[in-house]
Amino acid sequence: MKTLIVIPTYNEKENIQTIVPAVLAQGLGVDILVVDDNSPDGTGAIVREMQKSIPQLHLLSRPGKQGLGKAYIAGFRWGIDHGYEAITEMDADFSHRPEDLGPLLKKLENNDFAVGSRYIEGGRTVNWGLLRKIISRGGGIYARLILGFPLNDWTGGFNAWKKEVLLGIDLGTVESNGYSFQIELKYKALKKGFKGAESPIVFEDRRVGQSKMSLKIVIEAFYRVWIMRFK
Repeated sequence: MKTLIVIPTYNEKENIQTIVPAVLAQGLGVDILVVDDNSPDGTGAIVREMQKSIPQLHLLSRPGKQGLGKAYIAGFRWGIDHGYEAITEMDADFSHRPEDLGPLLKKLENNDFAVGSRYIEGGRTVNWGLLRKIISRGGGIYARLILGFPLNDWTGGFNAWKKEVLLGIDLGTVESNGYSFQIELKYKALKKGFKGAESPIVFEDRRVGQSKMSLKIVIEAFYRVWIMRFK
């Protein structure tokens, strides 16, 4: 399948120069789209310079910071418009390991979407504090109980989607923009009857730069799960 890796960025100049070649080094024949929200640190300019020597690299520049969910939706739409058959979400900061990308994409051979899972056999987290572990694992169990589907990693953002899934769930109806964005995508896909599978990943805390996680994002996920369930 013609596959696109979407990497949203905001102030990721320390990571973008290394994550792009690391992904391409996996030899999977993928293209990469960086969705940059006008990063003050010049991430977009760095990508434009990299494009001169990397034909598989593309850039979608947006006028300002609009949130992770909107960045991914913009990337999904760009990918669909440019004829990609599968589109994968991936972080720029190496918390999503490039070596886990191949097994994740292989799951699409027999499934409609694939979830990089920290909470199945072979998956784990590295360098996480106790509070973050509780929020992440607890959030997944919370979503699973309320939404009623047996998925282990609801909140993870390392996911691969066939084009048909993204078209089927109607991206214009996705309301979440933060932590709950990943939950909503998976729930809509499962509700539509699409088949998903989990692939184990090792999630390591970012190497450089600042985390985008905040209390506001966690609270949004807490109440939006109920909205999804009963809307």
